[in-house]
Amino acid sequence: MSKNLVIVESPAKVKTIKKFLGKDFEVAASQGHIRDLPKSSLGIDIENDYEPKYITIRGKGDLVAELKKLVKKSDAVYLATDPDREGEAISWHLFHILKLENKPTYRITFNEITENAVKESLKNPREINMDLVDAQQARRILDRMVGYRISPVLWAKVKRGLSAGRVQSIALRIICDREKEIEEFIPDEYWSLDALINVEGEKKPIVAKYYGDASGKVELKCEKQVNEVLEAIKKAKFKVTDVTVGERIRKSPLPFTTSTLQQEASKVLNFSTSKTMRLAQQLYEGVEINGEGVGLISYLRTDSTRVSEEAEKMAHTFIAEHYSDEYQGSKQPEDSKGKKIQDAHEAIRPTDVNRIPSELKSQLSRDLLRLYTLIWKRFLASRMAPAKYENTNVKISAGEHVFSLSASRCTFEGFMSVYTTDEDKEEENSLTGAISKSSKLKLKELDPKQHFTQPPAHFTEASLVRTLEEKGIGRPSTYAPTITTIISRRYVAKEGKALFATELGNAVNDIMVEAFPTIVDESFTANLETLLDGVESGDVKWKTIVKNFYPDLDEAVKAAEKKLEKVKIADELSDEICEECGKRMVIKYGPHGKFLACPGFPDCRFTKPFYEKIGVPCPKCGKDIVMRMSKKGRRYYGCIGYPDCDFISWDKPVAEKCPKCGSFMVAKGKHNLCSNKECGYKA
Repeated sequence: MSKNLVIVESPAKVKTIKKFLGKDFEVAASQGHIRDLPKSSLGIDIENDYEPKYITIRGKGDLVAELKKLVKKSDAVYLATDPDREGEAISWHLFHILKLENKPTYRITFNEITENAVKESLKNPREINMDLVDAQQARRILDRMVGYRISPVLWAKVKRGLSAGRVQSIALRIICDREKEIEEFIPDEYWSLDALINVEGEKKPIVAKYYGDASGKVELKCEKQVNEVLEAIKKAKFKVTDVTVGERIRKSPLPFTTSTLQQEASKVLNFSTSKTMRLAQQLYEGVEINGEGVGLISYLRTDSTRVSEEAEKMAHTFIAEHYSDEYQGSKQPEDSKGKKIQDAHEAIRPTDVNRIPSELKSQLSRDLLRLYTLIWKRFLASRMAPAKYENTNVKISAGEHVFSLSASRCTFEGFMSVYTTDEDKEEENSLTGAISKSSKLKLKELDPKQHFTQPPAHFTEASLVRTLEEKGIGRPSTYAPTITTIISRRYVAKEGKALFATELGNAVNDIMVEAFPTIVDESFTANLETLLDGVESGDVKWKTIVKNFYPDLDEAVKAAEKKLEKVKIADELSDEICEECGKRMVIKYGPHGKFLACPGFPDCRFTKPFYEKIGVPCPKCGKDIVMRMSKKGRRYYGCIGYPDCDFISWDKPVAEKCPKCGSFMVAKGKHNLCSNKECGYKA
């Protein structure tokens, strides 16, 4: 009987797929890429039409030899690598390195690792799609050119071990630009005025917010304005002047794409993007359920929100059995943002919606179960009916002034019976009965509050992913490794969920902006992605992109090598004397920022912390304030007398005291602000 060889990427899939296909099939794994550009050189023949020089990846020689033996024993070979550009390229490399030209060879793909999907793929084999391969080659070569040409410039101008990347450099710039916005932000004062009002028949008081006067909406800018309103309504009678009741529909969410899964897992589960992708890969490739390998979710790298008819029917049946027909959703329009959609894939969904998360609790690790539960709930919710709310908007007069309130009441849960987000939290006001113009009101309390506008929030992994996707930079599959790289290189520090640019990150970004503005230009980078999509669709030749890109890059690198000055982050002389040998200590730059080291190394290994004085006395004890770095690379200011004095400030203090309240002031852009947020003084 003939023997067929199926080659997949991951060894985790081998056992499961072998069980599906039986004794007539041998299943082996390439363990990812088997050929790549060499690490020791650029690997692209610039003089020979930019031809890439592929070599067998170090350490994979034995695997290649084993695969060649299996090929010889087989009558036909099925290349079953992942259904995306990367997977297509791996199949193409396997075709060449295993010399499959004279062997019946077929390309097959499946969106999920289930028996039906795998067997169906064997019935629909195809040839390797060279447009997909070329799109992957173009991306790989562009990334190699940027990394291998610009990184040596960073080594020469900053320090060895740094790297530049086509997507990572723009991600770093986006973070650095946000840090600059936050640093230069000047808060503005504003006030709110809430009225707590008892309504006849309601157990709890309602909260009405100040709206304005008879002429329209009025913004309260200062305490004087608030006091004038308070004086005007001191003896006024509160009464309902207008009530509007309407229905609000909250649409069911779309099922997950790679990007939205990364964002939601970060917000809800506090997972990093890399952890989310690692766990999703396991759920896709297969986990042990009752002793058998089972793929629990569909393919995890997708831009599409499309769902197969089979999955639609499965969800429809499940909702009918566990809820009612009222909860059935109509077919949703797919998410369309005017960009290329990798529609060969479906949205991320459970392979079988009948595998309820609670029933898998004993079979999955805690984190795998949490991620699977999130995917399962989101998919089921996407096939359910929208939630319905009754919205009540009320205008309340107090003399010449007007207050307003909004109250919501859920009249039909719909998809929210399965899946809710922070946006679905309970409203501030909830009415148990109807409110009308005849309702009797009694003022319980007026609550004036001072506020200050807040700067933009620091990026989190979730918000950075959303921003990159909105700007069309990179692809969802690249976001996790991009973020991992800029954190591991210490360009960016992560504290809690927030991402901060480090001193090193700012130095690298400054060089990139000055010397390679095109590489870190958002529109240019997004346009490259569009061109890569054009290669995939067969409309653009991949070498055309490379030929147009490299000469400008080469020119910019040569100019940077000549013009850029070295950034001195380390080895500056200090005023400190080595306590062990008496030499004048130097400033070096380590993983956590600057430190003092003896220049007599290795004979003298004495080091101590570096404190950069800012010329301002500590407001607590009068000693010097120094600039420090947190363990994660974020700059802050503290007293040199620590731990005896615990003064700390994230913003740079100045010598000037606040003339209004006496607190210390901090520098913000071109202004000095009082550190006491309740004061709000700025100069």
